[in-house]
Amino acid sequence: MSSIDLGNGPSSERDFIQSIERGFAVLHAFDDKDPNPSLAELAAKTELSRPAVRRILLTLQRLGYVTSRGTRWSLTPRVLSIGQHYTASHTLVDSALPKLVEIAEYANESASLGVLDGTEVVYAARVPVRRIMSINVSVGTRVPAYATSMGRALLAWSPREQVDHVLDRTHFERLTSATIDNPADLRAELAQVRSRGYAITAAELEEGLITIAAPVFDPTGHAVGVLACSTSTGRHTLDSFRDLTAKRVVDCAERLSSELGYRHH
Repeated sequence: MSSIDLGNGPSSERDFIQSIERGFAVLHAFDDKDPNPSLAELAAKTELSRPAVRRILLTLQRLGYVTSRGTRWSLTPRVLSIGQHYTASHTLVDSALPKLVEIAEYANESASLGVLDGTEVVYAARVPVRRIMSINVSVGTRVPAYATSMGRALLAWSPREQVDHVLDRTHFERLTSATIDNPADLRAELAQVRSRGYAITAAELEEGLITIAAPVFDPTGHAVGVLACSTSTGRHTLDSFRDLTAKRVVDCAERLSSELGYRHH
């Protein structure tokens, strides 16, 4: 079981509560591929002992986050409250929604807000127009930063030490024949992204997917999110999609940054 990367600087082992880490490991073991696992399956996925997983499940059940039917376990709607608390406490999501609607209506394509979490990008808000990916993308969906325009737009404007931290922990995999699958080429691409002002990927996360993303900055100039728009190669070429959406996505991201208090110097 891998430790959760908090990303908030060094802390002593004395401050680390392992039981909480294990509880979240069990919660994360529920996914779309296995939404109703057994205790044994959860133990195998988390690399925890069955007695430990049993105690965690019973605790989560008492708190209302999981329920059981026979030997199978499932999450309850209460887990959604965790994400709702994030949304309620982050003005970024509320402020981004009108811009996502604007992008989606303009391009007639799905628009998303993404935030960086470790080596992955998490969808924090989304205005879907049509399904274009093989996975069911919704708020909370996670995708690898290295293979996505959203991840690259975030990393391109991140401090060097943060980029180093992310790339050192990234498991590079060739997801398609077009995927950038090594740190050196990715660093070169990040330089290009910063130069043009937005990131664009074609068939890197999966075949047929084209996505454009632009960074959103907080008052300190830190890239706190990205606005993105996606299409398929069945409706656009890379060039036609860039011509259609790049300026609008960048403009919406810049206006959102201004609303959050960022002032470009």
